[in-house]
Amino acid sequence: MEHQKVASLLVVEALEAVIEWHAEGLVPLGPELTGDPRCRFIQGDFFTLAASEAGFDPAVPARRFDAVLVDIDHSPDFLLDPQNAAFYGEQGLSQLAAHLRPGGIFALWSNDRLDDAFTARLRHIFADARAEEVTFHNPLQDKPFTQTVYLAKKQAVLRKT
Repeated sequence: MEHQKVASLLVVEALEAVIEWHAEGLVPLGPELTGDPRCRFIQGDFFTLAASEAGFDPAVPARRFDAVLVDIDHSPDFLLDPQNAAFYGEQGLSQLAAHLRPGGIFALWSNDRLDDAFTARLRHIFADARAEEVTFHNPLQDKPFTQTVYLAKKQAVLRKT
């Protein structure tokens, strides 16, 4: 949140205890986030909010965002809860896209390597989509480890000329 162009940050967290850990300084950057007036924590189920017309911000129903960044499941196919599966299908991704402004970005972290089928699904919904593999040294396994970040951009508004 150091960048002054960031007008607001909304963090959706399912567990009240995790929100409290941020406020109490028990997680990295917790006090910085909770102490920044541009940042608000919302307790809720991300997947339920993404599928709803009201969206993520209870203070501003149907608010649209410049970016939605997701790091919840291990990957689109390795889920923490089987109920999350609908989000990764075309309908779920379309519902998420409705919460983005024109030109808005959706980014998803995945613990797994590139999944061409998921990237293709993103391309059906978004104007542009790609996946970036990120390789880093994993000190716990003492070897390189590769994960993927999926990036998708909603169609920008076309201007009449």
